[in-house]
Amino acid sequence: MTEEIIIAGFGGQGVLSMGKILAYSGIMQDQEVSWMPSYGPEMRGGTANVTVILSDDRISSPILTQYDTAIILNQQSMDKFEAMVKPGGLLLYDPNGINREPERKDINVYKIEASKEAANMGLRKIFNMIVLGGYLKAKPVVKFDNVILGLKKSLPPRYHHMIPDNEKAISRGLEIVEQVQKA
Repeated sequence: MTEEIIIAGFGGQGVLSMGKILAYSGIMQDQEVSWMPSYGPEMRGGTANVTVILSDDRISSPILTQYDTAIILNQQSMDKFEAMVKPGGLLLYDPNGINREPERKDINVYKIEASKEAANMGLRKIFNMIVLGGYLKAKPVVKFDNVILGLKKSLPPRYHHMIPDNEKAISRGLEIVEQVQKA
C-alpha cells in the first residue's frame, strides 16, 4: 500500500502539522514515510502545502505530480491541486473560503465543515484535527491509536495538555465528513 497525499491551505491552518501528524502516525505503524513541506516567506496567511507519502515499501522520491488524495483548505489550493488528483482518487475540502466546488467527475469528493465545527466546539486551534478525522473516515490509511501516538510525538510536551481536545476533534471529524460525489 502506498498513499500519496497533498494537504494545502493558508499558513496558520495547521496544514504542516496535520502532515507531520500523519507522517508520525505512519511511522508508528512501521510504514516508510516522506514529509515534504512547502511554504512562502509570509507563512501565516500565505499559502502552504505539504506532501506526505505513506508506504509499505521504500519511497523512491518525495517529488510528486499526481496524488491519491488532496486535502484542500482554500480556493488557491483548489485551483492548483484539483487537477493533480489521480483518477479515482480522493479530494476532501472545507467549503469555508472556497467559492468554486470541485468540478472533476472522475474522483471521490468529500466535504467537511471543519471551520464551522471548530467554532461551534469553541476550539478553533483544532480545526486541522477535525479535517484529519474526516480524512481518516474517508480513507483509513492509519489507525486511530497510531494518530494519537503521532500527536504525542509531533506536539512539543508543553502542548500535551491539548491532546484530549485534539482527540475529540478527530472523533468529531469522523462523524461529520460527508461524501458528495463518487467517482
